[in-house]
Amino acid sequence: MDTPLDIHSLFALTGKTALVSGASSGLGEHFAQVLAAAGARVIVAARRVDRLEALVDRINATGGEASSIALDVTSRASVDSAFEELDSTVSSLDIVINNAGIANRPLRFVDATEEEWGGVLDVNLIGAWRVAQAAAIRMKQQGSGVVVNTGSIYSHVSGTHKADYNVSKVAVDQLTKNMALELARSGVRVNSLCPGYFETAINEKEFATEQGRAYIDRLVPRRTGQYHELTGPLLLLVSDAGSYVNGASLVVDGGTVHSPI
Repeated sequence: MDTPLDIHSLFALTGKTALVSGASSGLGEHFAQVLAAAGARVIVAARRVDRLEALVDRINATGGEASSIALDVTSRASVDSAFEELDSTVSSLDIVINNAGIANRPLRFVDATEEEWGGVLDVNLIGAWRVAQAAAIRMKQQGSGVVVNTGSIYSHVSGTHKADYNVSKVAVDQLTKNMALELARSGVRVNSLCPGYFETAINEKEFATEQGRAYIDRLVPRRTGQYHELTGPLLLLVSDAGSYVNGASLVVDGGTVHSPI
């Protein structure tokens, strides 16, 4: 028999510890604030530690609990060091938002250099794998945990002038599914959150141009998303409200995947 509904407790994260990578700006910064507001102790991680300190101060000033840690996902040594530091400071790691990512300037597949192609894959795919692996080892040992990999609508559709980015996000989606299958019986859930067009440091200059604005106007929603529109989907994936959601790729895009992009 189902127990009486307690909506607040379903989405609450009180007593949980969460790590957010790529938290120095944009979506990662928002995700960290959402998790803290839901009651989690949040460790924010990125290369730009100075930006992290401002975020930590903001969360702590509003009644949350946050701290920072340096993390360069392109370096195995940095990832190992960050997780070893976590081992010594937290009793369990309950949630990981695997969010670090970059994008190159728009360029055609035939014009991409080895450095440009490899640089995107090293952060978006190999870096995501490094963090996911370190987290999964610990969560498997403790018998519980949630990982959310940040994907993209380009995990599901194609587009010109961004083959490197698109390939990286398709691969992250497959990484998510494989992790979910391998870790499910260890009590670990893994899903990907796939935003549509949200203004971030990666794309804000492009969207500010006349061509960028015209592109957005052609899409089904005729606007970019607002960060608060990712709050509910994120909380669903990390909380008890989503306890039977595993291996999913949750698209939040206002219907953009149905647009002629």
